[in-house]
Amino acid sequence: MSDTTLIQIGAPRPAALGHSWQERLERLKADLSGLNSVVVAYSGGVDSSVVLRVAHEVLGARALGVIGRSDSYARRELDLALEQAARFGAQVEVVSTGELSDPNFRSNPADRCYHCKTELYRELTLVAERTGATAILDGTIADDVADWRPGRRAAAEKGVRSPLADLGFTKSDVREVAAHYGLASHDKPASPCLASRIPYGTEITAEILSQVERGEELLRSLGFPVVRVRHFGDTARIEVPIADLPRLLAPEVRERATRGLKTIGYRSVTVDLEGFRSGSLNQLIPGNGPKASLTQK
Repeated sequence: MSDTTLIQIGAPRPAALGHSWQERLERLKADLSGLNSVVVAYSGGVDSSVVLRVAHEVLGARALGVIGRSDSYARRELDLALEQAARFGAQVEVVSTGELSDPNFRSNPADRCYHCKTELYRELTLVAERTGATAILDGTIADDVADWRPGRRAAAEKGVRSPLADLGFTKSDVREVAAHYGLASHDKPASPCLASRIPYGTEITAEILSQVERGEELLRSLGFPVVRVRHFGDTARIEVPIADLPRLLAPEVRERATRGLKTIGYRSVTVDLEGFRSGSLNQLIPGNGPKASLTQK
């Protein structure tokens, strides 16, 4: 890496039991203050937003947020991320990532996220080399350790540091910190990449990603801020929280949702009666479940 040496961190430290979010925040500030300059993998989600906000507070112009722009990153998410960072004055750079040109990603295997993150961290490494940053940070939290996240393998390979996970931050901690700073994302629903709506083994194309994005925008316009449109060929399967099912199934709303989804190319529309579950398609991976190890491939 030219003349820049990235600081590589080992396995995350065990979560510090009994520490409040305020104590974890102070430890995070102390950790980041020991770094010369950083690149933050920033998406606009609450986790990476907290990392960028605190890094900006501690390091100022030596903290750079970097967004990986691709077909699987919704335009709405990009706009929200840039708007939020501008509010607290953080520098943000947008780089194009080309995972759709990688057949290993496009074929949509169970470790799809590994290939996506490999491309993202490759771009972030180039930014770090160009700017002289000595660490690349991401927004992984302690809660993520129990989830199916093959992208963590790519982070380990590239020496990406996860300060929130290192310090035992839970989602509750992160939202408290985000609210403390007045971040717009403090109560923002999770919004993983659009490719997560496509069942493993189904080829990912720009056209499908656009179709999913338009479908979810339609449903948000009908008053469903938490929604997934799972793509099963010419069938759209809608997931909303259980509490929202009666409203979705009300005749007028159901008609508008069905008509709108058919207008963008779906031939049939179904509703998942189990309601919204983050990562529900991961349950289709043979041998996978809530306690699947991050080292699975």
